[in-house]
Amino acid sequence: MMVRSSSSFVVGLLFFLILPTNIIGLWWAVGSPLNLDPNSICRRSRKLRGSGNKQHDICRREPEIVDEVVKGTRLAMKECQYQLRYHRWNCTMLGNSFVKILKQDTPETALANAITASGVAFTVTQACSLGDLLQCGCAESTKTTTSESPGPDGSWEWGGCGDNIEFGYTKSKEFMDTQIRRRSDVKTLITLHNNEAGRMTIKRFMRRECKCHGLSGSCTLRTCWEKMPSFREAGTRLMDRYKGSAKVTGGNDGETLIPEDSTIKPPTELDLVYSMDSPDFCEPNPKTGSLGTEGRRCNSTSMDVGGCDILCCSRGYVEETVVYQVNCRCRFHWCCEVNCDNCTVQATINRCNGYGAL
Repeated sequence: MMVRSSSSFVVGLLFFLILPTNIIGLWWAVGSPLNLDPNSICRRSRKLRGSGNKQHDICRREPEIVDEVVKGTRLAMKECQYQLRYHRWNCTMLGNSFVKILKQDTPETALANAITASGVAFTVTQACSLGDLLQCGCAESTKTTTSESPGPDGSWEWGGCGDNIEFGYTKSKEFMDTQIRRRSDVKTLITLHNNEAGRMTIKRFMRRECKCHGLSGSCTLRTCWEKMPSFREAGTRLMDRYKGSAKVTGGNDGETLIPEDSTIKPPTELDLVYSMDSPDFCEPNPKTGSLGTEGRRCNSTSMDVGGCDILCCSRGYVEETVVYQVNCRCRFHWCCEVNCDNCTVQATINRCNGYGAL
């Protein structure tokens, strides 16, 4: 069922990917929700019991690492929202939805945990390469010169500033895994597995980049180094793993995870796993963290997850006509000015009906 209405608005887009600092909780890192503020994280870490508290050690000895943890978490949440933008649960930061999801053990929980651990490893590694951290720098290469394709003479050698993924991987592991390792339930095993899958999505897919050396632009020798994949590439890989995630139970030894379906192979270190089926997210449910899909934009011509039939849970949608202003017919004038006209654009968008529309 489709209803037509018309409205216009002055464009002033607030990107939903910008994360408010007073909402996001790093409860998986420090045990309970708190602001994404390095000082708050470190104050909370002092209250954690037990010796060998890696989080407290990092706060005390390497506070700059905590800054990178915050940056990595923000990066991860933006990527989570991008990857799930067409899904019924879209990694929203509204209300307590995100925290409620993390307290469960659904495929959405798996993706959120994996992408966060991945984001922390990424930003710490990046900070090393940029020289922002005193305790690390470029990766040390122990590899030797090889003749595996290039330069006219077929030679290249390791050099340049390789990304120090080993350091980023270690700090992500220390900060994200330290507290939950003290428990031994199935959910803990699953969280640790998904955290590792996130980090390995960066570590396993490092790529080689090279620079040519030689007279007059020739490439008689190439210097090569290892570089991380873009975080968008890592997010896309994790999204693919999310779509193929496996439901698991704990093994008898208390240390392994076994697929619930005996026909499925045991999960690899790159696979995402879960133990609870996802709610349908069609209607608001404070218990599960579902905010429902009322008012969500959908694609009336798509049969995929972002299509109106699936996203709106068969409730139908409203078609709206919106009018906004954009720059158009831009002209470059020497030197150095660009003049644009102001054009009115009309577009049609579709939004999911409310819950009484069935």
